[in-house]
Amino acid sequence: MRADYYISITLDTRRAIKTGRTKDNSTLEQPKGDNRKYPVRLRVYTPPPNRRQKLYATKFELTKSEYESVWETVKPREKYKKLRGQMQSLLYKAENVAEDLHPFTLEQFERKLFRKAGDGISVKKQYEEVIKECRNNDRLGSVNTYVYSMKSLSKFTEKRQDFDKLTLYDITTAWLNDYEKYMIKDQGKSLTSVGIYLRALKAVYNKAITEGEIDREFYPFGKRKYVIPKGRNVKKALNQNQLSALFHSKAETPEQEKARDFWFFSYACNGMNIKDIAHLKYSDISEGVIKFYRAKTINTSKGNFKPITVHLNQYAQEIIMKYGNPKVSPNTYVFNIIKEGMSAEEQYTKIKIFTRFIDQHIKKLGKINGLPEEISVNWARHSYATTLIREGASMEFAQEHLGHSNLKTTQNYFAGFDTETKKEFANRIMNFNLS
Repeated sequence: MRADYYISITLDTRRAIKTGRTKDNSTLEQPKGDNRKYPVRLRVYTPPPNRRQKLYATKFELTKSEYESVWETVKPREKYKKLRGQMQSLLYKAENVAEDLHPFTLEQFERKLFRKAGDGISVKKQYEEVIKECRNNDRLGSVNTYVYSMKSLSKFTEKRQDFDKLTLYDITTAWLNDYEKYMIKDQGKSLTSVGIYLRALKAVYNKAITEGEIDREFYPFGKRKYVIPKGRNVKKALNQNQLSALFHSKAETPEQEKARDFWFFSYACNGMNIKDIAHLKYSDISEGVIKFYRAKTINTSKGNFKPITVHLNQYAQEIIMKYGNPKVSPNTYVFNIIKEGMSAEEQYTKIKIFTRFIDQHIKKLGKINGLPEEISVNWARHSYATTLIREGASMEFAQEHLGHSNLKTTQNYFAGFDTETKKEFANRIMNFNLS
């Protein structure tokens, strides 16, 4: 047995099992004295520095004397041999599961120990585990991605086989090519949609490989197999004239004014997205500087992420003064988008509603002023990034201000800008006027 975990069978004597009922059948009675039975548990312990212990329920219930006769003796009597064998089988199963985990974690151990036969290679079960994990970590955007991906795969398979019986072995290169054709020709979806759904499936497959449920030799993705289409993720941005027109535009309604104010607050704060704006607290602001971690990367860059620093200009400070909550304590949210005590689901819904509000009214204001009709709050981040390059910022500078965990992400980000933006960059590199 490895030194990163210890597994044993133990009698949990903290509380006796209630058996029998009173005459009126209202309460349970406790057996007396040595006749009291206790639950037998599977004890799993991980030593320091990550010391943890967990007791798992089993079907066994024994008195103290029975436990001694069955488990703590070298040679149990004949009547106890079968029971001892069953308990040993459970212990062996647990040890075999643990031995295959590298590294050992209680979460993976528990998942694999109590899995039914076949669940490890079941596409549906693997999806459900990933969705549960995302929900437990409040990654609700990812939950939706996996849910929609699973629904799409289920619809594709309904004429072929029962989705409940679809296994990872069924996901072959040919199967994936058929799915792509189905999505594009039959469902009228784009390559971007295909890519989103199949990247979720790829993540599920990678999880199963990591857990030892299926060998990598069956992996259907990659070079000379099936390559997931990336689609063209064009970063739309406003140029300087368009930014000026939007900034100085006259709002026809209070809603348009508020949408414009928060659009430019995002732009002024390093392209901060609405989720991060919603989560801003007064404790994040000190001496005219905001320091925050991007919610989008905090789960994927643990141990390798830095706070984004935003120096508040006069405009951003005015927006806080105009829309900010009264500062009751450092933990008060700056804006009235989400509230203290909301669940992750409630916060997610409120942020989606507020984002939709901005998009709806910024489009109306943009249309009035001759701006692209597809403008949205995402354009604020892209416009900020474009302005960085216009002003001669290096990729490293842009990486820090946009909060990307690595430079390649920043390079790919700028590679996605539309043709007009790239044309403008090309023209500006030969502008040597000093004025």
